[in-house]
Amino acid sequence: MTDRQTFLIAVILYGVSTLYSIFLWRRGFRKDNRANYLLLALACGFHTWAMLKRGFSFQRCPVNNLYEATLFIEWTIVATYLLVGSWARLRFLGAFASPVLLLMGVFALMPALDRPHGPAPEFSHGWASLHAALVLLAFGSFGLGAVAALMYLTQEHNLKFNKLRAILSLLPPIQRLERVTSGLVLGGFTLLTAGLSLHPLIIQERGGKGLLSDPILPWSGLVWLLYLGLLVMRWRGQGGRRFAWGAAGTFAFILLTFWGAMLLSPTHHS
Repeated sequence: MTDRQTFLIAVILYGVSTLYSIFLWRRGFRKDNRANYLLLALACGFHTWAMLKRGFSFQRCPVNNLYEATLFIEWTIVATYLLVGSWARLRFLGAFASPVLLLMGVFALMPALDRPHGPAPEFSHGWASLHAALVLLAFGSFGLGAVAALMYLTQEHNLKFNKLRAILSLLPPIQRLERVTSGLVLGGFTLLTAGLSLHPLIIQERGGKGLLSDPILPWSGLVWLLYLGLLVMRWRGQGGRRFAWGAAGTFAFILLTFWGAMLLSPTHHS
């Protein structure tokens, strides 16, 4: 079984989890979500297996094209969820994460994203690989932060318009959700800053070929500034609903523009 076939099984499991999540939504999160957690854990197992098969087959970190980059971001989201979801009060993040994981998985399976490599690529450009890993981990943290933000907005809506449903819901309190969202955004921002700070070393490593004029640089700078603005807003006490919408909206911007920026990049889309 190839790595793509293994990943396809993971995507199918993400789809089953999404269907179960609809049931949880309709029940107002008043049902146990252990089954959904186990579904995502099983999907993560196949997802991890697919990434390992791809990495060992090419003897390098599998972040060389759009297919692999999407797999890495998606894996980061589900792995982080499984970690925080071990705490029962945060396990319902999975009901929000499942549809995102399904959509990303379906997108990743598009054949045009998985451009062929040579017969035996070697692991090289160590700084570039570390840069890619840090940036993609940052996007995974931003993704889970967006999921927590959506949970915050849902619980706030319940408190405002359906107080009984908010009381019966198993969602965590909105204060805790706000702290989780801000923590994930801060963690992602730290990883993104570390990844972008390696750019001078990458220029030196590759001799500066095509990197200074790469259109993905201003895009990365814009993303960094957007999250910096969100954190400044949070530190100035302007959190709550506005911060939650900002976290969700900024990650939506990443989802809508990331692959386009990669396609325009002469050094990343190769």
